[in-house]
Formats: sequence, C-alpha cells, structure tokens
Amino acid sequence: MTGFNEYGKISRIAVRSPAASFVNDEKAGAEWQALRFHARPDYREAVSEYEAFLDILAGTGATVSDLPGAEELTLDSIYARDALLVSPNGLILCRMGRVSRRNEPACNARLLEQAGETVLGQITAPGTLEGGDFIWLDDTTCAVGFGPRTNAEGIRQLQGLLGEEVEVHVVPLPAPDHEEDVFHLMSMISPLDKDLALIYRPLMPDSFITWLQEKGIGFVEVPEEEFIPMGCNVLALGPRDLLMLDNLPETKRRLEAAGCTVQTYKGDEISRKGEGGPTCLTRPLARS
Repeated sequence: MTGFNEYGKISRIAVRSPAASFVNDEKAGAEWQALRFHARPDYREAVSEYEAFLDILAGTGATVSDLPGAEELTLDSIYARDALLVSPNGLILCRMGRVSRRNEPACNARLLEQAGETVLGQITAPGTLEGGDFIWLDDTTCAVGFGPRTNAEGIRQLQGLLGEEVEVHVVPLPAPDHEEDVFHLMSMISPLDKDLALIYRPLMPDSFITWLQEKGIGFVEVPEEEFIPMGCNVLALGPRDLLMLDNLPETKRRLEAAGCTVQTYKGDEISRKGEGGPTCLTRPLARS
C-alpha cells in the first residue's frame, strides 16, 4: 500500500450504499431524529443520488469495495470514512466518539480483511478516534483533530500505532452547538494536492495554518456563505481532480481558478441531511 496522503490518484476505495445503511424508508424514519439528521432521508431519492455518485467513482478506474449492511448499523454507516484509518502497516479500527456508531469499525474491517487488507490495530476504551478527524499530508506526516469525537487517549494510541517515524500534528477543534452534532477536522480542511488545501479559515487555529504553511501548502478559502452547505468537504480523486457537492458556485469557481478540475454531484439525501459530504461517504484505501 502506497500514497499516504489525501490527494493522490485513488486506486482502491470502500463505500457503503443507502441499500446497506438506510435500508428502507421505515428505518430512515425511525432513526433520523435521534441521529440528528436535518430531515428524514427519502430512500428512493438517496438510492438515485448514490448511483450517480458511484458512477463518478467508477469512472476513475478505482477498485470499489461495497461494504455490507448489518442489523446493528445505523443511517450514519453510509459515511464510511469515519470507522477506519489507513496506515503504512495496515488498517486502524477506530473507536467512534458517537456511541451508536461503535459497531461500524469491526463490520467494515471484516469485509476488507476478506478482500486482502491487513489490520494493524485498533483504538480501545477509553480512547476515541474518528476517521473524519484524520488526514495524511504525506507518508510520514499527518494531522488529527482533538475534539468531541476524538479524545487525547485516542490520539495517544494512534501515535503508538503509527510509530515515532510519523509526525502527528494535533489540531484543537471548536465544540459543536450540540454534543451529538459532528465537527471533524475535515469539516474545515480538504487536501487537494501536495501543495494546496481547501480551508475554512475562520475556524482554523493559527498554529495549524502556520504548520501547513511551513509544509509548503497554500490555500483556497471557502466563502462564509458556502461553509454550512459543506463547501469545505471536497474529495480529491487525484491531484487537483476533485469531487464536491453541487450548488456551491463560488467555492467551485475558486477551485477552478487554482487549476483544479471539479465534478459535482447531487447529495441532498445522502450528504446534506446527515452532514456527510464526499470525503465522508468514502474510505480511500490506496492512492498512487
């Protein structure tokens, strides 16, 4: 496995469909309020949106692994990034900060092990760690968000699993308005290339900005009016080859002005209602 960053060309990726996560309208209706979705997802529309999203991923030539459903999984399990991390020595099973998601890591890892992935280890209690709080800059440099879903013990265990050769930069995150709401590190940064990242500057700690600049990274900034609609949640299919939600015209314009190619998808049901954009919907397993 190579390419420990968030911008190399994706060669293997894991996803979970609405059929395996939402299952049907009855399940969606029973769970959406407790999980603090903004509205009840429409299952049929979610399936339609997801098929178009999957077509874009398939068009990259990447091998796509479909994660299975299970009775113990919730609507949130469509956001496949959060349960696992990739590392040079294998997958790391997270221990989710949201209690209702704690069955996901083992469920996801079982299928991927069958497909040939190896497991390095897992985060154990009282540690918590979620994949949305973690980004690779390169093979020996990463950042992790310290906040409501990832705690100090989880970060300590992560450093132990990655080893001393990996620099782990800890980023303090702002608290969300409600303890069950989500604010991940990747809510305010999406790497686009080795020297470029999309950021929402008002929430970025000065120390993190400085650290990124010292690594030679420049920025495209999301405008305030497009932050809440998830303008900062952008998946790099390859260097400056991007996938983002639709109806974010100014962010898209700024990305294209920076030399990026941008595709968009409709994600009203699969993304916006549950606050999970294209990075959340996918768990890249290998990049070149």
